[in-house]
Amino acid sequence: MPELSRFFGILIAMYYNDHSPPHFHAKYGGDQASIRIDNGAVVEGKLGTRTMRLVEEWRVLHQLELFEDWNRARARQPLNQIEPLE
Repeated sequence: MPELSRFFGILIAMYYNDHSPPHFHAKYGGDQASIRIDNGAVVEGKLGTRTMRLVEEWRVLHQLELFEDWNRARARQPLNQIEPLE
């Protein structure tokens, strides 16, 4: 699972063979969730409220880069790193 970003202990990753809709994976502690790129909806899993707020803030800032990485993953190309939330 290629890591795209890491901030405040939250790992953001994307799989090459993942299913639609376009999404990424966020992991923090024992929690993890699949989150849609377009609207931030949780597809599967759960994150704590504070963690979800941070992930959502990061998603909004990097939505275009996430879609680009999604397309690169579909084409089996190396994924680009995305700046962490500061």
